[in-house]
Amino acid sequence: MIKGPALTRGQRRARAARRVEEARRDLEELRGDLTPRPGEHSLHRAARVEDAVKGLVGSRLRRRGYHARALAYPGYGGPGWVRVFGRVLLGREDTAEETGRDGVRSVRGWRNFLTVPVAGAQVTVRIGGHERVLRTNREGYLDERVEVDLPPGRHEVVLTVGPDSADPRDLLPPDVELVEDDTEGGAELPPQNALRHSGTAEVVVVGPDPVVGLLSDIDDTVVVTRLPRPLVAAWNSFVLDERARVPVNGMAELYRQVVAENPGGPVVYLSTGAWNVAPTLGRFLHRFGYPAGPMLLTDWGPTNTGWFRDGTAHKRESLARLARELPQVRWLLVGDDGQHDPSTYAEFLSAAPERVAGVGIRRLTPAEQLLAGGHPLAPAATPEDSPVPWVTGDSGYELWHHWYRAGILDRP
Repeated sequence: MIKGPALTRGQRRARAARRVEEARRDLEELRGDLTPRPGEHSLHRAARVEDAVKGLVGSRLRRRGYHARALAYPGYGGPGWVRVFGRVLLGREDTAEETGRDGVRSVRGWRNFLTVPVAGAQVTVRIGGHERVLRTNREGYLDERVEVDLPPGRHEVVLTVGPDSADPRDLLPPDVELVEDDTEGGAELPPQNALRHSGTAEVVVVGPDPVVGLLSDIDDTVVVTRLPRPLVAAWNSFVLDERARVPVNGMAELYRQVVAENPGGPVVYLSTGAWNVAPTLGRFLHRFGYPAGPMLLTDWGPTNTGWFRDGTAHKRESLARLARELPQVRWLLVGDDGQHDPSTYAEFLSAAPERVAGVGIRRLTPAEQLLAGGHPLAPAATPEDSPVPWVTGDSGYELWHHWYRAGILDRP
């Protein structure tokens, strides 16, 4: 890696003075960014504050040599189209040593939320020999339906961000400082290949023939999180080591059986959790033997209209979209009784009974019910006269047994 020359004491003093002037300038820019611009009156003030702060932090990181990096998330598709998920964040190039350490080291949840997105980034999407150019939204996310005809099965999608250049110096901001010692606040010149970064993921294309798919909640359904009690949720999301997370007994075995008996059926994980934890959840699912599949998550932080997102609305809208996009799929819906899964699934079943093959609700323990804000003796929320097998159980094994008796799955 190329580095700039070491600085003298006088140069460091001069640079410190420039830093003070930079801070004053950034403060003025931040104040200006908080003032609504023409056409932005519908943008909630919380969103303007978030955008202004991220813009300020992003400007400073770019001056330190950070660059856009593409993250690709698993997606799904059908005949003639795929839904592509991804995000572009500011970061540095990983070394082989850092990549190796990431696979074994402990990762605290709060690190997932210290990210700076790149809004409006131009992303090149390559899949099945086809190429499309898309742009990220204000939070750096990419969620686009791409028209491309692929055979049923799994395919690799590659997201690439960053311009081509013969010399990385040509792409750095004009005020970047190249120094020998990065701890002084300057930047090392990134390698040439770091300025163009790619991320890869799988998309699952569902064929046109009728098939049974699995749609599962995540929190307290596949992983014990004891949501939504605020302090416990914050502990699990921000503090707890990701390797300390506990899987729900028997769920991985149940899901593998569903996949084995329904080849070609999609597996989708639907949660109100933030996209920031998608890599952590992906590693958790793989570690404990859950089938791979796309995750439908939410953004973390203020929205265009308020401070928080409506998790229940996210699940309703996602279910409705899946029903429209994949009409050939009948879903096995799995959730828990600690939040709104029973009522959400009941509404979907009432609106589209032909799209549901069965419902399985994991019954929380009395302690988990209390932590989730419920009552430990609350009755199971089972709709009357369900047109499909609606079962409840304490574990995945118990749900499997009930679905076997209902004729949905083979014997455990």
